[in-house]
Amino acid sequence: MAAPVVELKHITKCFAKVVANKDVSLEVNKGEVVALLGENGAGKSTIMKILYGLYSLDEGQILIRGKETTIKSPADAMANGIAMIQQHFSLVPVHTATENIILGNVKGYIDLKKQNETIKKLAQQYGFDIPVDVKVGELAVGVQQKIEILKALYINASILIMDEPTAVLTPQESDLLMDFIKEYTAKGNSVVFITHKLKEVMEVADRVVVMRSGIVVNTVRKDETNEHELAQMMIGHDIIPAERDTLMDYESLPTVLEFKNVTLQPKDSVPVIDNISFSVHEGEIFGIAGVSGNGQDELCDVLSGIRSVTSGEILFRGKSMSEMPIRDRIELGMGYVPVDRYRDAMEMDMTLSENILLKASFDKKWINKGFIRKKALDAYTQKIIENHAVKTTGPDDLARSLSGGNQQKVVLGREVDLGTSLMVFNQPTRGLDMGAVDRIHKVILSEKENKKAILLVSTELTEIFGLCDRIAVMYKGRFMGIYRNGEISTAQIGLLMAGIEEGAAK
Repeated sequence: MAAPVVELKHITKCFAKVVANKDVSLEVNKGEVVALLGENGAGKSTIMKILYGLYSLDEGQILIRGKETTIKSPADAMANGIAMIQQHFSLVPVHTATENIILGNVKGYIDLKKQNETIKKLAQQYGFDIPVDVKVGELAVGVQQKIEILKALYINASILIMDEPTAVLTPQESDLLMDFIKEYTAKGNSVVFITHKLKEVMEVADRVVVMRSGIVVNTVRKDETNEHELAQMMIGHDIIPAERDTLMDYESLPTVLEFKNVTLQPKDSVPVIDNISFSVHEGEIFGIAGVSGNGQDELCDVLSGIRSVTSGEILFRGKSMSEMPIRDRIELGMGYVPVDRYRDAMEMDMTLSENILLKASFDKKWINKGFIRKKALDAYTQKIIENHAVKTTGPDDLARSLSGGNQQKVVLGREVDLGTSLMVFNQPTRGLDMGAVDRIHKVILSEKENKKAILLVSTELTEIFGLCDRIAVMYKGRFMGIYRNGEISTAQIGLLMAGIEEGAAK
């Protein structure tokens, strides 16, 4: 029997006092798709980053095609036919598709015309249709992902690591990606597929490796398990989904937030928000669906006060807040969970208590004669830790010591207390495991029961359909339509997300 193309034997990796991987062993065979499952902080990405050379191992061995191999950098990994497509793309926006694909792989004089033809032929082999001479920054996210895949194919990678590859894709684009994986492995190549979406695991995986707390807890063949069993393996217990109340007539209740013909147009550019109007009522969850990069982040920016509108008006309980400072918006009772907690919600080198204080440093209950009331702040932070089941040793832990899911819980706890009237969630569950997603969904529905108006931006259609009362679909800065939940199908919403209006029922 042929040796596995990849063998990881007894890998251990520690970051300071945190054990990220402990005695991890797994293998990948030729032509096989291995799905890697686990909660946030389970060690999935760490073990793959070791294989790709982004991290060094502390203990253990890596064998490639039966031979012990030292991988100290991505260059070493690529020399062994290993490529990795990470959750956040590593593309240069001002370079064309071809330039990104050949970057670092071609030396000396470059015949760009010839390279364009080479890339076109490579793309056609896998049914990819990409404009090779257009700057990547001008291309849709789904096309950018194809370019990331072509970077791997260009270097003849036979082992492809994919980390949450469908997180920013429409349903149709996700289907095409699944087709690619099947075709790629049918040619004898191998894929390690990190995902939280069990339907995708059941569609393309041959084997499933489940990790928890840095160790491998189970390895099963896909045809010998099911979604329910896999969820139990990941979380360690059953998940009972929260249910949305569908009986109330939310639109008869008081309006909390209203956008009136809001446009945001950067100088010498096209509008990133194009004449948008909508309202959100008390106790209503208003969802905005769409592929990332279609104006959702900018809409949240103008709502939170980070950017000013070019025209139109934003009203909070009938009062204009278009020119209102950020602090005044916080004091009105608006909570905001941004898409990028690292950039916009937390300071990683501050403690949890300090992060809780960040948006309330002007609040007198935390300050006494210019000094922070640390005892009271720590007690409040501890309450958030307990209420939201944050895995940490206490309020004095640094934010960076927590897993992504636990960092998100801290942000969530802070913001739902600040947002007494309005909550804005911008992709609050992106990249989180099923357990963390379930907890966040229950918090959102609990805030709805508290009669808060809720704006939910999400690329996950299951999340949109499962939580929202009304759904807007956003494409290139404008709304393709606003629908009551139940009026539109997944297929129709997928077309709208791609800018296709035909066949979508209103």
